[in-house]
Amino acid sequence: MEPLFPVPTLAGWNASAAAPGAGGHNGTLAGPAASPGARAVVVPVLYLLVCVVGLGGNALVIYVVLRHAKMKTVTNIYILNLAVADVLLMLGLPFLATQNAVSYWPFGPVLCRLVMTLDGINQFTSVFCLTVMSVDRYLAVVHPIRSARWRRPRVAKLASAGVWTFSLLMSLPLVVFADIQEGWDTCNVSWPEPVGLWGAVFIIYTSVLGFFGPLLVICLCYLLIVVKVKASGVRVGATRRRSERKATRMVVVVVVVFAGCWLPFFIVNIVNLAFVLPAEPASAGAYFFVVVLSYANSCANPVLYGFLSDNFRQSFRKVLCLRKGYGAEEAEAAEPQADKSGRLREATTPARGSEANGLMQTSRL
Repeated sequence: MEPLFPVPTLAGWNASAAAPGAGGHNGTLAGPAASPGARAVVVPVLYLLVCVVGLGGNALVIYVVLRHAKMKTVTNIYILNLAVADVLLMLGLPFLATQNAVSYWPFGPVLCRLVMTLDGINQFTSVFCLTVMSVDRYLAVVHPIRSARWRRPRVAKLASAGVWTFSLLMSLPLVVFADIQEGWDTCNVSWPEPVGLWGAVFIIYTSVLGFFGPLLVICLCYLLIVVKVKASGVRVGATRRRSERKATRMVVVVVVVFAGCWLPFFIVNIVNLAFVLPAEPASAGAYFFVVVLSYANSCANPVLYGFLSDNFRQSFRKVLCLRKGYGAEEAEAAEPQADKSGRLREATTPARGSEANGLMQTSRL
């Protein structure tokens, strides 16, 4: 999501527009004039680079999950929704890159509201999908038998629909208040009076419900998983335990990367509520960096899947024609499947699977 609150450092990047095109902060304080050259070039280039990589990678994830039957697991259904949210976000980056380059919004109020809304929906959908994935991992590891009837693709699709609906409801303030700001001509959130109070409430609202709250639930899930794994020891079947461990580790890595990309953004916005950031190019550059870093999370996920999942790696190679022979249908199953009776059945593991090198692989899932 774009910056959420007035950031005085941005004024120093552009003498003609004190609220230049980051797009989601609600005005800035006037600062010393400076050349807009760095921001007008570096930020759009980074946005477009993230857009190209993110669109390509997430489109590949969507194609692989929809194309191969073996990829339609519960975890991968949530990954599919995460990729769809990232694609929608990437589609708005060229517009934001243009605004940063020219220091005004040339696309009209309708596109402004649409881009800002998609931005917010992506943030909420991403963290809620990761939360649901973490709860799913908790059920798979801690309550494998009792949760079998709930850990089905159909239930995962219903849960994903609920995530999208809730994310849209959470983004309603952007639907209502996103507009082209008078005097700045930038796409932004135009709060009513008192502007400062509305902006502060929105930061707290998005930080608690859209990041720290879900992150607390995620941490609790994995804490309970660790407790369960240590208590159960070798009582779980070796094949099932290995497949569940791989799926869980992949989700953990995705969550950690998500938190690392988004935490600086929320910290800066919260700190900015209490302290005035210095109006100098270095501070403004750091601020734009945390914004770009939050967007970069959307193009990091496909790379993580390729490194951590045998299924995704084999499917990516097959689609990209990097390696012929066996794709997702022949790769190691990501997680146990449930038969019609609701009981878990073990997935068969090919001989070429996770023990190809005699050691534990760096790949997961």
